[in-house]
Amino acid sequence: MELEKKIGQLFLLGFKGASIDASHPIAEDLNKRHLGGVILFDRLLAEKQEQNNIISANQVRTLTTSLRKYSSSPLLIAIDQEGGLVRRLKPQSGFPETASAADLGIRDDTTLTYLHAACTATTLQGLGINFNLAPVVDLNSFPQNPVIGSLQRSFSVDPDCVIRHAATWIRAHHNCNILSCLKHFPGHGSSQTDSHLGFTDISTSWQPEELIPFRSLIQKDLADSIMFGHLFHEGLDPEYPTSLSPAVVTGLLRKQLNYHGPAITDDLQMKAITDKYGLEEAVCLALAAGIDMIIIGNNLDYDPAVLQRIIPAVSQAVKEKKIPEARIHSALQRIRKLKDQLPG
Repeated sequence: MELEKKIGQLFLLGFKGASIDASHPIAEDLNKRHLGGVILFDRLLAEKQEQNNIISANQVRTLTTSLRKYSSSPLLIAIDQEGGLVRRLKPQSGFPETASAADLGIRDDTTLTYLHAACTATTLQGLGINFNLAPVVDLNSFPQNPVIGSLQRSFSVDPDCVIRHAATWIRAHHNCNILSCLKHFPGHGSSQTDSHLGFTDISTSWQPEELIPFRSLIQKDLADSIMFGHLFHEGLDPEYPTSLSPAVVTGLLRKQLNYHGPAITDDLQMKAITDKYGLEEAVCLALAAGIDMIIIGNNLDYDPAVLQRIIPAVSQAVKEKKIPEARIHSALQRIRKLKDQLPG
């Protein structure tokens, strides 16, 4: 496979619209640029549209069927469907209501957690969605956290409780052949700002016990993939945020926690990244750091031609030895291994 085709496989890309045909930019990305995956959103924030990829169950099923038709390889179709306040499939569009992680953690009944997770996973399976960007395994160490605690996204401040419920959640998804994603490495629960909105410094708030759920679920072989938050910790890396940091991606996650699966960025269009880096620069830094797959939500800022810009930029960085070509190959191998878990 030529280099640019390999690079295309390393992206999860958002797009505009509730349906696609051969002339749609995402169809061209899938067919010509070998895009590895897509991510679905209910709204298009960049254009203040209240509807985007998700309107009804029948419409989503038709959309996912079309996406697969245009894809040149097995396709990851991802969504953020945590339950509670963070969900793209909403009851007002006819989808089931499911509890937040915080509510499930408070009840601390893994049978109940399994039922809610199985409801979510069964819904995704019926829609043709195969990759849920959940569960959140951040500790609820700062309950007023604007992006974790206040949105009820964490199971608990207790690592053992988080591990119990996250493991249950993942097993329910596996039973429906849905891949999962642990987030947000190395721990977003103690942050006091929102990385969607700008620089998020966890240097003084983060504690090493925030790694415990990640370590345990890796050891239990329940980490299909791990998502990196755009977090700054001067003790872990005095220069780069965690999602762009070789010390955190390769040093902490790979070497210390012995994780060999795919490492994924949170959306690189978040202001914690874009306030300081250009998109092409951030993509190249992430890949060089050891990230395998990059999310460009195309939602906070919409550009239908974004992949046409990014792939040549990465290819040029490889030619200039800023990214070792072996790094592209190893990322592709991890993504292929992840896709091998999908049903035929």
